[in-house]
Amino acid sequence: MLRIAVPNKGTLSESAAAMLREAGYAVRRDPKELIVADPRNGVEFFYLRPRDIATYVGSGALDVGITGRDLLLDSESPAGEVVGLDFGASTFRFAGPIGRFSSLEDLNGARVATSYTGLVGGFLRDNGVSVELIHLDGAVESAVRLGVADAVADVVETGSTLRKQGLEIFGPVLLESSAVLVASDPSLAGIDVLVRRLQGVMVAHQYVLMDYDLPAPLLDQASVITPGLESPTVSPLRDTGWVAVRVMVPRFDTNQVMDALYELGARAILVSPIHAARI
Repeated sequence: MLRIAVPNKGTLSESAAAMLREAGYAVRRDPKELIVADPRNGVEFFYLRPRDIATYVGSGALDVGITGRDLLLDSESPAGEVVGLDFGASTFRFAGPIGRFSSLEDLNGARVATSYTGLVGGFLRDNGVSVELIHLDGAVESAVRLGVADAVADVVETGSTLRKQGLEIFGPVLLESSAVLVASDPSLAGIDVLVRRLQGVMVAHQYVLMDYDLPAPLLDQASVITPGLESPTVSPLRDTGWVAVRVMVPRFDTNQVMDALYELGARAILVSPIHAARI
């Protein structure tokens, strides 16, 4: 039975549970449950702190897990990223008092507060910058005002929280993070099925199914607008001058594609959601 680590709380938890549910797995109903067996699918879920998941997987205690790329790198675990999961996006940046720092090199000799000492320390070493790292579990943006640090390194969304503390972003992006599936041995039996299911959910989120009727002579032009993944599915209609076309289209482009098809001469253009897929 494949043993899978799942975030038990935090920003990754709900999205991970929803993705697994859409992939056909039985997930917990009670937030107090720590272990959920799904014998029908040959898996067992272990609900753990997101920060600990890479460590459990890297040690071999569990086979595979869902966590953040930032947490994986920060843990310095031997577990590796198998596939990105398209949720939980975040960006890591440095910030300091307005006007004090302008480049990464300006941090040499400074005190830098962060919740991700492994990740930040590795980045600074790779760039030849020496600092004193101060580990804080949260609210690192207060560290400068309270005199604990000279600068901070943390997740940044809009930057408004940092500005309220009199800080500004500087230097390069440390990391563009998101949720990832991690494993020590990606070839382990059952992981390939899990990956295909999760990728199927991502495809279902990214694409819609589009059906339309089209005068047969316009098929080549329509295929340029809707090429599909391999090619469109084309079926004859009762009227021999027309064909029915079915094709997957990126969800974000749906209305632009419909406009282009209608201008070309397509009619009865219908769009349907995709609930699951295998590509």
